[in-house]
Amino acid sequence: MNVTYVAFIAPALIAVGIMNSSFFETTYTSFVRMYYQKTFDAIMATPISVEEVTAGEIVWGATRAVLTAAIMLAVLSCFGLAHWPWALLVIPLAVLGGLGFGAIGMVFTALVPNIDLFTLPTFLFITPMFLFGDTFFPMSTMPAWAQGLALALPLTHLVRLSRAVCFGSFHAREVLGSLLYLLVFAAVLFPLALRLMRRRLIR
Repeated sequence: MNVTYVAFIAPALIAVGIMNSSFFETTYTSFVRMYYQKTFDAIMATPISVEEVTAGEIVWGATRAVLTAAIMLAVLSCFGLAHWPWALLVIPLAVLGGLGFGAIGMVFTALVPNIDLFTLPTFLFITPMFLFGDTFFPMSTMPAWAQGLALALPLTHLVRLSRAVCFGSFHAREVLGSLLYLLVFAAVLFPLALRLMRRRLIR
């Protein structure tokens, strides 16, 4: 499918927005609430459990992702860069991507000893995906080993699905494969985040 570069990159920017909104909400922002503001301690003084607090943080990260995706979709639609009504599927896609990236953000929050160390997952995990996750140039232009690496990254699959719904063009095998990847990504990391946060907060 031949498209302009603007049309190629626009859905990828939605996917990047979903990733950034949820990931940074559950890393830096959640860490501040947990460590500096002691908000988690205050909440857990009520009948609410650690798991519920953690799940709430992840869901809020996903909510931020949905809001980001909706605003970006509205703007891109003004330039004719979204194929309606298929583009509306960006919203449930933002929920799924937001839960996955929000969960992995909480995993890092549970593991890092201080806020300065969030630079490591940012530069070793988020930045490579931002640059090589099929965002700014087609994955087919990369060498075979780099394509294999890109396929292991969750943003690549979020970008693929975002392009599919924005273009209204679906290749069943590719779409189903990317959807399955993101479902497994969220399903594995969500309970892992709950477990690790419980270990950190309950001593």
